[in-house]
Amino acid sequence: PHLAALVLARGGSKGIPLKNIKLLAGVPLIGWVLRAAIDAGVFHSIWVSTDHDEIEKVAKQFGAQVHRRSPEVSQDSSTSLEAITEFLNHHHEVDIVGNIQATSPCLHPSDLIKVADLIQKEGFDSVFSVVRRHQFRWSEVKKGENKMTEPQNLNPAKRYRRQDWPGELYENGSFYFAKRHLIEKGYLQGGKMAYYEMRAEHSVDIDIDIDWPIAEQRVLSFGYFGKEPLKEVKLLVCSIDGCLTNGRIYVTEDHKEMVSYDYRDIVGMDLLKKRGIQVRLISDRDCSKTLSAMQLGCVAKVNATNKLQVLKDWQEDMGLSWKEVAYLGNEESDVECLKQAGMSGVPADACAAAQKAAGYICKSRGGCGAVREFAEHIFLLLEKVNSARKQ
Repeated sequence: PHLAALVLARGGSKGIPLKNIKLLAGVPLIGWVLRAAIDAGVFHSIWVSTDHDEIEKVAKQFGAQVHRRSPEVSQDSSTSLEAITEFLNHHHEVDIVGNIQATSPCLHPSDLIKVADLIQKEGFDSVFSVVRRHQFRWSEVKKGENKMTEPQNLNPAKRYRRQDWPGELYENGSFYFAKRHLIEKGYLQGGKMAYYEMRAEHSVDIDIDIDWPIAEQRVLSFGYFGKEPLKEVKLLVCSIDGCLTNGRIYVTEDHKEMVSYDYRDIVGMDLLKKRGIQVRLISDRDCSKTLSAMQLGCVAKVNATNKLQVLKDWQEDMGLSWKEVAYLGNEESDVECLKQAGMSGVPADACAAAQKAAGYICKSRGGCGAVREFAEHIFLLLEKVNSARKQ
């Protein structure tokens, strides 16, 4: 049976404009679940249903196909079931839909693999995600009512200790898998049903702006970053023009060049060096005089007609794996380096090709703190590596 992953991503959002492609820890929100779906390897096709051009662009960058939904199912009042039904009406080859919520950035491929087995091998008609919570519930007393609240799931005279109470299961909305015949009857849950319990730390849902900084920390701690385990970064290579500088060149009357840079970026480079991470610079033009004036104390390669070859030479000379190399670039000449490096980033104003190849998109523009921001991102991921080692 054809199992399709379907992510619903409307352009409109009451809370956060274009929430589904807003950057979360350097990756568009929808990118986290698409990466997990692709790497799970259980779907015959992966789709994003959207009504917005920018969301379509991002979806395709992450390897998904796009279903352009109609205006009728793109309203604030439209339900997920209506959008899924419309998708099935256009894709008769699909037998099972795995509806994955775009706003669940800590979803892991292992969860999706197990759910696919439940529905394909064990014969369940629908499977949905839940999370275990240890919360005591009380009945609501509305204003003006002359009655007392009542306990719903506890005996106040004999309160459980957390470790003695298994808790309760709640839907967390991360995904709903269902067979076609069920959806066509108007159900996402029905027939032979099963729940799939997700780990609490993976149960993250983006709803309102105030949750965003918290979610970024959760993603950096518990998110899925790819098939290969992260390794400690030993080398950062940074493109000079457009990353360390804003890319502008000022020429004086006596034909001397001047560029500007952000002191925060120099601090970021110094912090990396103090952590034992080498920083090297690269440029495809001759800016040796400028580098000399900046006195950065970094190995640099200018006039680099083949940046990838330079990067390979440095990686081999230092005896590093690609997972130990980070690269910050911004132009088409950086694309192959961004693809090869284990950790890659671009400033906010990088060209489209570089953004597509990068694993992290900075909020800062080139020459305006992007290097410092990428350094902070490296530090956070190093904490993740160290935490994994301890476990």
